[in-house]
Amino acid sequence: MDLELDRDGAQHFRQLLDEAQLSSLCTLLPPTGRAGVRLFQDPALSAWCSGEPIRSLVRPFLGKDARPVRAILFDKSSESNWTLGWHQDRTVAVREKATVAGFENWNTKCGVIHVEPPFAIIERMVTARIHLDSVPATNAPLLVAPGSHLLGRLDEKKVGQAIGRCGQYACLAEAGDVWLYRTAILHASERSANPATRRVLQVDFAAEYLPAPLQWAGLA
Repeated sequence: MDLELDRDGAQHFRQLLDEAQLSSLCTLLPPTGRAGVRLFQDPALSAWCSGEPIRSLVRPFLGKDARPVRAILFDKSSESNWTLGWHQDRTVAVREKATVAGFENWNTKCGVIHVEPPFAIIERMVTARIHLDSVPATNAPLLVAPGSHLLGRLDEKKVGQAIGRCGQYACLAEAGDVWLYRTAILHASERSANPATRRVLQVDFAAEYLPAPLQWAGLA
């Protein structure tokens, strides 16, 4: 069964990037070899993520004000092969810390300030996973729980129940594919059974402004 973004919380867009677009993106990304590298202060990458074909992919779901607000490059390989338990993404990256009602659990990652906003903000976001390499079932595809984006902010004790109710779906992909998912969806990643290079650029998109004086960190 093919998933649909609004119904299931995730949708597969096959071969969205052609070879030239994929090559141009790869030239902008640093070599890592690490589990995840947060990418900020990169105007060229910001412009790429704001242009085609990603813009036309995201706008039907968020509107014309959709813009990239955070990016993480995952690079799983035989030397860097990790597992990530079931969870919801709950933090956003901002430029400066400020006291605003509903924003809590502040921390700094890679020199950038992160905070948990009211979960309604997370629910209005979408995340694009742009695949630079193929991801068969043996190379740790993203796992999602279809429909879990509709369950609100889940207490950790209820995560197992939610997965049992929603089931699991493996997001297989080829290089140039994009998986778009609601940022609030439950997701996980297992260790690769047959490790091979598996680079994924994960970009969060939002259309709204944060309450002043908070501002999205963005990519630029």
